[in-house]
Amino acid sequence: MTYTDLVKKPVLSQPVYEPGKPIEIVAKEFGLEVGAIVKLASNENPLGPSPKALDAACKAMESINLYPEGGGVFLRTAIAEARAVDPAQVILGNGSNEIFELLGHLFLGPGDEVVFGAQAFIVYKLVTLLFGATPVEIPMPNYSHDLEAMREAVTERTRLVFIPTPNNPTGTCVDEEALKAFILALPDHVVAVIDEAYAEYLNPEPDFRELFASGSKVLCTRTFSKIYGLAGLRIGYAYGDPELVDLLHRVRQPFNTNAVAQAAALGALNDLEWVDRCRKDNETGLQQLTSGLNALGHEVVPSRANFVLASNPTPGETFQFLQRMGVIVRPVEAYGLPGHLRISVGTPEQNASVLTLIKEMEMTRRARPDPTLV
Repeated sequence: MTYTDLVKKPVLSQPVYEPGKPIEIVAKEFGLEVGAIVKLASNENPLGPSPKALDAACKAMESINLYPEGGGVFLRTAIAEARAVDPAQVILGNGSNEIFELLGHLFLGPGDEVVFGAQAFIVYKLVTLLFGATPVEIPMPNYSHDLEAMREAVTERTRLVFIPTPNNPTGTCVDEEALKAFILALPDHVVAVIDEAYAEYLNPEPDFRELFASGSKVLCTRTFSKIYGLAGLRIGYAYGDPELVDLLHRVRQPFNTNAVAQAAALGALNDLEWVDRCRKDNETGLQQLTSGLNALGHEVVPSRANFVLASNPTPGETFQFLQRMGVIVRPVEAYGLPGHLRISVGTPEQNASVLTLIKEMEMTRRARPDPTLV
């Protein structure tokens, strides 16, 4: 018998998450220098982590012979202070993705349902399928979450509802008050998960703490991968009702976040000036990409995150051309958006480069002879 014969059968149909192409692979594939590659595919912070985060990470490296602080007490306390909640309401994760999986351990199995937007973060669907539950994908008119349709999709089998704001890959936000009303109206057997991965790019940031006090079953998740620039260290967190957080602790692995990541996150969290600079630079970059793509005739979904979703008549061809020229962007066909590309905000120079290359490609395409006339 093979391993495939022995494995649990649902695993054989489990989709695999495909990340953006690594810089080193693109460089090797197209004969380019690694340092010349511009990666605008994974919504990373082009400014990188703050100096305080780097200093804290380097100091933590001196003690990596020791296990990390298992409960993440120092970081959880700092997060609790930043979010104005109690440390007992905070749990750390190996990226916020791990929190989604922990929720699956707690609540999902065959026969259960999970409601989320059809063009929302694909990991919600992957986690749902992993635990044998049923994904219920709701259409997103105008690239935004339809809260009314999501509420109508909730049944007695629904266990989780995911609402990301801003949403990846569309960049759109759900109105804060409308979202609060939506969650307050959910039945008692449903846990709402508000994915705030890009919340720090909003000014002011949303505040859902009143929902905890209302008795609503809700969990908010955040990450240090985006505005804090720590994607390579994989650290995120969730905050919510202490009872739910305690249950999540029961199913997480011991030492699930490493010492360097905890230290860097603590340094990043305390560097408010860096976050403010990154937010302002991102706003400028969004305007640069949006106006530049509009000028080329591409529709851009108004984004509140650190990327834009733009229409493209030949996304596959454009993706390949940009790679050959040393720029990596993200096709989003897997999200049901075949006529689009997602482009992360880079530095002003990187943004200008991708705009110039797209213009160059389209001018070349327009200059080709029409094959129907040959």
